[in-house]
Amino acid sequence: MIDVDGSQLGVMPVKKAQQIARERKLDLVKVAPNANPPVCRIMDYGKYKYEQAKKAKEARKNQKVINVKEIRLTPNIEEHDLNVKAKKAVKFLKNGDRVKVTVRFRGRELGYTDKGEEVLMKFAELTKEVGNIDKKPKLEGRNMIMILSPIN
Repeated sequence: MIDVDGSQLGVMPVKKAQQIARERKLDLVKVAPNANPPVCRIMDYGKYKYEQAKKAKEARKNQKVINVKEIRLTPNIEEHDLNVKAKKAVKFLKNGDRVKVTVRFRGRELGYTDKGEEVLMKFAELTKEVGNIDKKPKLEGRNMIMILSPIN
């Protein structure tokens, strides 16, 4: 049995341990129930649970959630449209989000996948100040996908 301050009280019967805990107006909690003999601790269980919840809440508050935003392009996109989409991607990257850039091929466009890759590389060039290529352009079905991640 372990006391409130962490000192060991030794091995004792359950009834005596419960009596000591009641006298101190605290709880008797099994710390290691599978040990031989089981290890118990005298503590304020409500306060312990509150501290654990507080630590978990603090840990959740400090973690950064990274979202993946998607931007869709076509292989024959005009220069100005590409610049507009690049500005939007820069905004996402500055926010700390990853950007998934997709070029969709329709019909006969699928025969010109090199043009789609060219568009993606141009897009990466426009956003190179705030993001770098995390996953190179790769054809998956009718889409060519590239992922950009923010520079830290």
